[in-house]
Amino acid sequence: MISYSTTTSSAKEDKERRLEKGFTIFVNKQLGKGGFGQLYLGRNLRDNTLIAIKVEEKGQRSHLTMEYQILKELQGVEGIPRVYKLHNGNKHIYLLMQLLGKSLDKLFTYTNRKFSIKTVSQIAYQMVQRIEYVHSKGYIHRDIKPGNFLIGKNLESKKLFIIDFGLSKKYIDKNNKHILYKEGKGLTGTARYVSLNTHYGIEQSRRDDIEGIAYNLIYFAKGKLPWQGVKTKNKKEKHKKIMEYKEEYTPEKLCEGLPEEFPTLLKYARKLDFDEKPDYKNIKIMFKQLIISNNQQMDWNYDWEKNEEENEEEEEEEAHNEKEEE
Repeated sequence: MISYSTTTSSAKEDKERRLEKGFTIFVNKQLGKGGFGQLYLGRNLRDNTLIAIKVEEKGQRSHLTMEYQILKELQGVEGIPRVYKLHNGNKHIYLLMQLLGKSLDKLFTYTNRKFSIKTVSQIAYQMVQRIEYVHSKGYIHRDIKPGNFLIGKNLESKKLFIIDFGLSKKYIDKNNKHILYKEGKGLTGTARYVSLNTHYGIEQSRRDDIEGIAYNLIYFAKGKLPWQGVKTKNKKEKHKKIMEYKEEYTPEKLCEGLPEEFPTLLKYARKLDFDEKPDYKNIKIMFKQLIISNNQQMDWNYDWEKNEEENEEEEEEEAHNEKEEE
């Protein structure tokens, strides 16, 4: 945990620390954390709006600096968080960006860890739309997982945002050519959702993001993947075991009980060539048609909205109780 000195004496009050002219950070309002740093609530003093601030300790390689550069290139379309600036402190780097809503990972818990086919199909449409745009800018994401897709706030609450570009990479080189096929690469991403080719040590490309989306959608529709919770002695053995599960489970077996669109997407992703451009349009059409075939409309209403207010009240009550116990 990163610690800061503040002028506020009470632990129950919001502790704001000025980063630079126009911005402050709530140092006791941590929103999340990951392998490369922590996420805090902040404030833009120019218009008094709340923002998100990612914090990273300075080191030899700054993931936040890379992420900032990528986000700057991606700005201007829906589903990409707005980025304000990168602030270099004495010991830390701060990435100031748009405050978003909850992640799909969190929203999944609101529905007893299972989404309806309609909700999954609407998620599929927006996931593919987001990754299509990222790919069009020459980048692959390389960490497609529920925690990296968030809904917006207020008027953007129906929109899905893709976040966390710390592991992203250019698949187009400086000569505007596709990167070369390589083997012997380490596993980059979240093992639960990475492609089989990633497990095999093959350089990632656009096809691997699509296969990652397929595993996410199956997870949402079934509530669990067969390789979840596998117990091993170390991470290397765990990755090997997950790979073996993915090899053992054919798309049909993995998607048993689900509409044919799910195994179709997984088979399609696995058959893509290394430098082949995915057919984003037809994937989106496929999941839109799935909704229509069930006599429903793509209206961007989701399962979690039925329980969101109730769950938020419970979370507020828990937070209030925790403060009283301090």
